[in-house]
Amino acid sequence: MAVNYNAPLAQDLLPVAGVRIGVAEAGIRKAHRKDLTVFLLDEGACVGAVFTRNRYAAAPVQVCREHLSSQAGVRAMVINTGNANAGTGEPGLHHARQTASALALALGVQHEQVLPFSTGVIMEPLPVDRLLAGLPAALADAGGADGASGAQWLKAAEGIMTTDTVPKAMSSQTTVDGQTITASGIAKGAGMIRPNMATMLGFLATDAVVAPGVMSDLARRLADASFNRVTVDGDTSTNDSFVVVATGKAGHAAVTDLDSPQGQALLAALQPVARFLAHAIVRDGEGATKFITVQVEGGRDAQECLKAAYAVAHSPLVKTAFFASDPNLGRILAAVGYAGIDDLDVAGIDLHLGDVHVVHQGGRHPAYQEADGQRVMKAAEILVRIGLGRGEATETVWTCDFSHDYVSINADYRS
Repeated sequence: MAVNYNAPLAQDLLPVAGVRIGVAEAGIRKAHRKDLTVFLLDEGACVGAVFTRNRYAAAPVQVCREHLSSQAGVRAMVINTGNANAGTGEPGLHHARQTASALALALGVQHEQVLPFSTGVIMEPLPVDRLLAGLPAALADAGGADGASGAQWLKAAEGIMTTDTVPKAMSSQTTVDGQTITASGIAKGAGMIRPNMATMLGFLATDAVVAPGVMSDLARRLADASFNRVTVDGDTSTNDSFVVVATGKAGHAAVTDLDSPQGQALLAALQPVARFLAHAIVRDGEGATKFITVQVEGGRDAQECLKAAYAVAHSPLVKTAFFASDPNLGRILAAVGYAGIDDLDVAGIDLHLGDVHVVHQGGRHPAYQEADGQRVMKAAEILVRIGLGRGEATETVWTCDFSHDYVSINADYRS
């Protein structure tokens, strides 16, 4: 059960002008479940994306990179769950290209204008015949009167799930350059989550008008403030993809510079959606019982703050202690110590657990009582605040605990 996160409601999700969605049951891995989703984009939509840094990038990731580099303009995306099409060699690349070509033919567009995505079990051949057979139903669903509705966004969130226990989706509206803009997004992920990047799959669409030349930077900045700040288990997936679509239907002047007031307003409008989805992944982490914020302050720069934060957030010893509500907080200090900050002076370290001051100037705070630490650790949401005493930089990452269920879920994943 996700930590303090409830499944979204269809009425809370908003259509984005220029986007239609269709979902079908293709039987890719299991019968009678939504597992094939298409996004259809009006001509003129602009797309930016970031992908996994895993060198074993899945076939669809490789094909998406090829198609985006062609600058043909994206008109559709197709996503299957149940099979990652990763570790599948040349046949996997052929299947990803075959999927894109089939959808392109049905839509009357170029095959480079279709982006394929997959998620699921690695190193198993994609049952491409089943996927292709399911495309007409997905297209029919997108072509119906409900194709652009909030209900379709919810169906899509359900259709990309693997070990997720709840669908992840959010919408928002705000003003940019005097015009109301809408943003809606979905994501999936519960395990194999680590930055570089760390969402498994995420799709965010807005009707804002954005110049094509800034879309890649927009996707990167949004990811760096959200999906690249979460970790569940320290594993980087082969399929991680985060895509941002701007349909240009809102009617304001195009955003051409993200550092301009207009660009900053756009980022402020989209960041809450991306961060909400990233947090939802952690809250629904496999077997998670606690949502943990690790905030590192007083670093010389952001990079060393992140080194310390990720060392703590990735540590199995730290994460299991949080599951047990065991204030064995020396584990946090040990993680900071091995984070790779070579000239770290441990005498400058402070540690707070929630409202409890645990460590001062590198040693146990005189007033700290273990019962206070345990009180904080029993909560479902926990703030770990670490001071390095070296500068002014601050960075935050979000993670979850490790429970018995994490092992059980992953031991049974292919069952």
